[in-house]
Amino acid sequence: MSRILLDTNAYTHLLAGDTHVLEEVAGAEQVNMSVFVLGELLAGFRGGSKFEQNGRTLREFMAKSTVVFLAASEETAEVFGQLKDTLRKQGTPIPINDAWIAAQAIQTGSVLVTYDEHFSHIPGLRLWVR
Repeated sequence: MSRILLDTNAYTHLLAGDTHVLEEVAGAEQVNMSVFVLGELLAGFRGGSKFEQNGRTLREFMAKSTVVFLAASEETAEVFGQLKDTLRKQGTPIPINDAWIAAQAIQTGSVLVTYDEHFSHIPGLRLWVR
């Protein structure tokens, strides 16, 4: 089964018509949406002028049969703790929300679709390469 997890910037690129992200979403059997990505998106929508429209588009996307919402669990917290410790020891910290997003991608065996290069420092994380 091909599983992907969309990072916040990948979702934004998707809405902007990025054909590379669109192809990944269309070809995936399961598209995971992290609670942390959802939070970042909703915060961003509140800072913009199209809150209602963006919220409606996001709800429509989340309602698709291939999209699975990922809440945080005890297992997510365990993976996160290991990941943060590894990054600290490597001297390659990343933003806290991105560490949670990476933890969920690792936990679910998903390929993380992102445009952020700092994810490349994470051992065991399967990254989208375009």
